Amino acid sequence: MKIQSMIEMIKQMNRFINKTIQNVANVKGTRTKIYSGKVSRYDGNTIECSGFPATIGTLCKVLTDDGKPAIAEIIGFSNGNNLAAMHQPNSRVLVGSEVVAFDDGFSIPVGPGILGRVVDALGQPLDGKMIEQVNESWPLVGEKINPLERTAVQNPLDVGVRVINSLLTVGKGQRLGIIAGSGVGKSVLLGMITRFTTADIVVVGLIGERGREVGNFVSSNLTEDTKKRTVMVVEPADRSPLLRIRAANRATAIAEYFRDKGKDVLLIMDSLTRVAHARREIGLALGEQPTSKGYPPSVISLIPTLIERTGSGSFGQGTITAFYTILADGDDQNDPVVDTSRAILDGHIMLSRDQAQLGIYPAVDISSSVSRVMTEIVDQKHTQASIRFRQLVTTYNENKDLLMMGGYTQGQDQILDQAISLWPKITEFIKQQENKKENFDTSTNELLQLFGI
Repeated sequence: MKIQSMIEMIKQMNRFINKTIQNVANVKGTRTKIYSGKVSRYDGNTIECSGFPATIGTLCKVLTDDGKPAIAEIIGFSNGNNLAAMHQPNSRVLVGSEVVAFDDGFSIPVGPGILGRVVDALGQPLDGKMIEQVNESWPLVGEKINPLERTAVQNPLDVGVRVINSLLTVGKGQRLGIIAGSGVGKSVLLGMITRFTTADIVVVGLIGERGREVGNFVSSNLTEDTKKRTVMVVEPADRSPLLRIRAANRATAIAEYFRDKGKDVLLIMDSLTRVAHARREIGLALGEQPTSKGYPPSVISLIPTLIERTGSGSFGQGTITAFYTILADGDDQNDPVVDTSRAILDGHIMLSRDQAQLGIYPAVDISSSVSRVMTEIVDQKHTQASIRFRQLVTTYNENKDLLMMGGYTQGQDQILDQAISLWPKITEFIKQQENKKENFDTSTNELLQLFGI
């Protein structure tokens, strides 16, 4: 039984490789000649083979002594030889094993057939079905857009979450970070946005997540209603760092493809931090010197490169509204990934551990969160109400300790008095049940009614 399963697995792998070769051959401008070399060194993760024409990112098939083809990816060059990292570490590779390039890694197949599907970094379906209607291609690393040709962020995007719609309004083409430590409801918030948003297409990249969480996210959020417009790209934490980076690029490339078709796309990437960790592993393996808190320079350059691929397209194209989760290790807000991302993004949503412990979900810290385009896409009444709400929350939190000790007498501060009287309504406004959608208009009206506007 085990032998039959092994034979079937080998057959499936060979079918995938052959199909990939055929797809590459059909892409205009792609190298169709197959190059090969021999392994001269292998340390369990990286092989060195005799040099043949290949670019960074080229995928290769490495023949092993057990008959299973293993996949490696070109990551650099040394003394006329190619350096390639194995997608499956500790594969049974021998000195002299043949290395065959089968995909230059430049383009990925895309099309309407990927909607409703769950795929990995190499485009293999994880839901057990073949993918059809993917006859077009798109560059894995995207196409540059002239910044002067990008359309402005003008219209709000309904994400179905009241606190975001009303107080941190998101515009179509905006890029935001969701900054949080572990265990504060990040995945739940992302699931709500995935299900409730009014975007035409939703692309979800689960990068470096626990396998259990991947399964839960798919089963909870990829319903029959959402399947028609959703694509998921998944690479769990136990996979190669190269695959994790490739998955992030693949998810972004899919979003770019649909934006080029005129669609309003929502891209959710969980998490940007684990993409950075994958880049750190590769950089250190190539000999880069660590700088800020162990991160080599390539990590700092990767973050803006990935983020700037999203946003508004040029005239006649659609938009990519992007949410990137950023893990603040130990709730450290000065982490290099947090700091770099916050400077590039068009706003950020902070999740509060204190609110999560009080049972206030989504645990959004209003005082520390900001949407940099909100004032440009909502009317004056909406802006004034959100500023007033933020002022009351900030004032109450700054005086919380004083109130708990009984050191405040009503009447000393008018704003604090109002914050105290409205605090139960404020906390109820922030709270939202996981299975309940709050559209943009309803959220805005409830905010205005809170202040009698």
